[in-house]
Amino acid sequence: MNSNSFVHTAYIGLGSNLGNSRSLLRDAWKSLEQHPDIKAQVLSSPYRTQPVGMESEHWFINAVGQLTTTLSPEALLDLLLKTEQQFGRVRHPELAGYQDRTLDLDLLLYDDMTIHTYRLTLPHPAMHERLFVLVPLAEIGGQLMHPLFRKTVAELLEEQQAGREKIQGIEQVCW
Repeated sequence: MNSNSFVHTAYIGLGSNLGNSRSLLRDAWKSLEQHPDIKAQVLSSPYRTQPVGMESEHWFINAVGQLTTTLSPEALLDLLLKTEQQFGRVRHPELAGYQDRTLDLDLLLYDDMTIHTYRLTLPHPAMHERLFVLVPLAEIGGQLMHPLFRKTVAELLEEQQAGREKIQGIEQVCW
């Protein structure tokens, strides 16, 4: 990493529901670590999660990782999309909605930055509603502050859990 550049902290959501998902996530994280402008900090435990917003018989493995980088948010997004392709992600633009995938890498947070362009919205616009993001993110950064809602990740998770006797559709697994 270029020591003359300002270092940013980013959080990445990792997911897969095709192939050996745990290995794919670990290998994708290792691939990101190899980039000269990235230093991987911590990767959460993996969580087996029920598909959300789509019909599929394939459950997901999800995790969240923290990294530091000298890349801009847009350059980091480009790297994440390129990494998805390298790990077999195929996007079918003619199909509506979410689809099964070998790898999904989402830029969740980048410092406390807010961005809304045609390519990138930060913080990730649905992260506060998704247990498959909040649970692993709370594991590694529960005191992180959501830049728009001004609530911690732990508080957002508590709100999602409120009124539920039991969180269903998500369970911690081993790497």
